Amino acid sequence: MARTPSNMLALGTKAPDFSLLNPIKNCIESLEDIKGKKGTVIMFICNHCPFVKYVNHELVKIANKYISNDIHFIAINSNDVINYPEDSPEKMIELADEYSFCFPYLFDETQNVAKSYDAACTPDFYLFDKDLLLVYRGQLDDARPGNSIPITGKDLRYAIENLIQNKEQNEFQKPSLGCGIKWK
Repeated sequence: MARTPSNMLALGTKAPDFSLLNPIKNCIESLEDIKGKKGTVIMFICNHCPFVKYVNHELVKIANKYISNDIHFIAINSNDVINYPEDSPEKMIELADEYSFCFPYLFDETQNVAKSYDAACTPDFYLFDKDLLLVYRGQLDDARPGNSIPITGKDLRYAIENLIQNKEQNEFQKPSLGCGIKWK
């Protein structure tokens, strides 16, 4: 199990725009159409990564909690599906159904979106404010498969709470750690 850290995109960066396939709805969705009014969490995930599998339930809990605060979540799979067929759009539909994703799970076939976000691993988290400016990037929390730390989502939750309450974000943000994105 490779352990690749986030690249930590500069805070204040404007969210790169995208239009990607939503295999669940069988349509193209754009950032502009599905962003939140108060904020948007963009997550690079995939189906097969043990780090993502470890936190899927918590991701759904957090998204369900904050959607009523106009914080929208968007999951993106940018992995090479030729060499990793378990990350195919068909398998994405199965995963979204299994975990009852309340957020779009989009397929970045060209990998251009992952590159524009400087995404490096799965999971990789980015929180943008209402103007789509980056206020948080990094880990969900300190839990990792095998380290016995409970999964709470505390780091991402703290950043979302600060955004909702118009408080300053913690300048110290820990990179996420997971499987490297499977580049073509």
